[in-house]
Amino acid sequence: MSLLPSLAEALTSGRIEIVDLTAPLSADTPVIQLPPEFAQTARFELEELSRYDDRGPAWYWNNIRTGEHTGTHLDAPNHWVTGKDGGDVASVPPARLVAPAVVLDFSAQTADNPDFLLEVEHVERWTAEHGPLPDGGWLLYRTGWDARSASQQDFLNADEAGPHTPGVSPACARWLAEEAPIVGFGVETVGTDAGAAHSFDPPFPCHAALMGSGKYGLTQLQNLAQLPPTGVLLIAAPLPIVTGSGAPARVLALVER
Repeated sequence: MSLLPSLAEALTSGRIEIVDLTAPLSADTPVIQLPPEFAQTARFELEELSRYDDRGPAWYWNNIRTGEHTGTHLDAPNHWVTGKDGGDVASVPPARLVAPAVVLDFSAQTADNPDFLLEVEHVERWTAEHGPLPDGGWLLYRTGWDARSASQQDFLNADEAGPHTPGVSPACARWLAEEAPIVGFGVETVGTDAGAAHSFDPPFPCHAALMGSGKYGLTQLQNLAQLPPTGVLLIAAPLPIVTGSGAPARVLALVER
């Protein structure tokens, strides 16, 4: 049997499971909050146009309003000043949207420390056990943070000092961008950087390093607990917004069972 029919048969038979990694998108979807002197992203909104009524007797439809970086979404290189001359979300090569992925699980550490930072040595210990990171693939960072996604307050986990959410250290961010063979980095939190990353040197190192290296971010992923450490095929499908810095995305994982 040729390759594509074999894949189709494995999908229909359940030998390959499709796991949805996408958070439902609604007015309740948590959004990042910046200091008040900066512009704020919009929450997701639906504007009803008709619903089987005088405005349209046989159809229901809506306008939508949302920020590019609301809900499960992809960050394109031009999202950050370090990648301002890089590609927009509409120009992401399709081959980078269907790629192998690995899952690094640090949910136990983040349960005890919401400010936990992934370090290069954590990744190196993981690769010593599971093998190398996928060339041209994705590193998905499981922290268990998706369990908080029903609440804006719990998801951002902020106090007077600012948000407390897990992320990566500046050194690890540079390593992921400059040395790791991956094309992108995915997280369960509101952004790829830690909540305290505004105080890092440099600030927001994951955004700065990844976008500056032409790599991508995926945020607000869910259901990473359902994935094995290796053997995942990731499908990320953002809206191809021309000149856009990112877009909401449906993100799926194919896993052989």
